[in-house]
Amino acid sequence: MSEPIRNRYEFVLLFDVKDGNPNGDPDAGNLPRMDPETGHGLVTDVCLKRKVRNYVQIVKNEAPGMKIFVKEKAILNRLIDEAHEHESVKSQEKIGDKTEAARQWMCENYYDIRTFGAVMNMGKNAGQVRGPVQLTFARSKHRIFSAEHALTICAARREDKPIETQVGIQGRKFTVPYALYETHGYVSAPLANQTGFSEEDLELFWEALVNMFDHDRSAARGEMASRKLIVFKHASELGNAPAQRLFELVTVEKNCGDAPPRSFGDYTVSIDRQAVPDGVEIIEKI
Repeated sequence: MSEPIRNRYEFVLLFDVKDGNPNGDPDAGNLPRMDPETGHGLVTDVCLKRKVRNYVQIVKNEAPGMKIFVKEKAILNRLIDEAHEHESVKSQEKIGDKTEAARQWMCENYYDIRTFGAVMNMGKNAGQVRGPVQLTFARSKHRIFSAEHALTICAARREDKPIETQVGIQGRKFTVPYALYETHGYVSAPLANQTGFSEEDLELFWEALVNMFDHDRSAARGEMASRKLIVFKHASELGNAPAQRLFELVTVEKNCGDAPPRSFGDYTVSIDRQAVPDGVEIIEKI
């Protein structure tokens, strides 16, 4: 395994949606998530992490050290039990030592555990991992409008029911005409040292953020794309400036007047490079 990263990072990710539902809320009939007080759209951190996991699973195809722990139809207790079957874990005599050995084995073998962390104190117990990479909810830059579309069916499914009752309007679909979302992220070097999160892992993470929407196409998603990925690299493990000060260097302004934005070109993104603190490097991945 490569050495853990030695620098702290923060980042700003801008992504957009056109005629799609970026993150439906199951508690609200799958309507696009929204801040009820401001009307701004929301996308959860869990949703974005799912897309990163899916991208890594596709690209790495379960390569050594690149497995995904939280994936579709996975039985997590079974995966934890498998860790206890390895000699490095079985050879430990004390329960606490077994748990720690299992935790280390899981970090070494599962990309998403050493990246985002995991709670694994069920089954045979592999402890808990606090991941070095954390994301905030994404929030749209302006209010969103949720359009509702009726869906009709022209073919019947069953022979024992009248066809007339099986065709016509059978459902509804919700879309956002256009919205630009911003999320912030943090990468901790001290926590990376605990999980083994390496420079190779970090580059794969940036790659996933840039390309994840290209492998998450569906009729419900519409057109989604990562538009800007601005990374702040600190010269030290603990950092050289407060995160909020760095995020404030990035400004996103609407440039289409009173008209509602309908494309990324309706926004202007700028970075105040003159105000970048000493010991911080800006890297634009997109």
